[in-house]
Amino acid sequence: MVGAADQALFSYGTLQDPAVQREQFGRTLAGEADRLEGWRVGLVRISDPEVVRQSSLTHHKAIVADPQAPDLDGMVLMITAAELAAADEYEAGEYERRMVTLQSGRDAWVYVAAPGLAME
Repeated sequence: MVGAADQALFSYGTLQDPAVQREQFGRTLAGEADRLEGWRVGLVRISDPEVVRQSSLTHHKAIVADPQAPDLDGMVLMITAAELAAADEYEAGEYERRMVTLQSGRDAWVYVAAPGLAME
């Protein structure tokens, strides 16, 4: 039996791409627009060649805390625990997963730039 899609994941980048979703999760995900306050967007160089292949991008968006930053638009994707583990594999290296509260009041996981990672 497949687990319930009970994990909220806030995506502001490549995990919103249906092609990436199909390859990573085996399905296209439905999402709801939401916003995240207090985080600045930059770019990080992706070191994993498989992730570069999947996304067709050598740099992905990443966020760091910045209370002065404008609100960050994104999508809340409802996924299973197994899909969250697959997202962890996809975002490995340059990111760490954190729980945040979105503008809507919903709690969701989000991938932020790993500590000490150089933003470009």
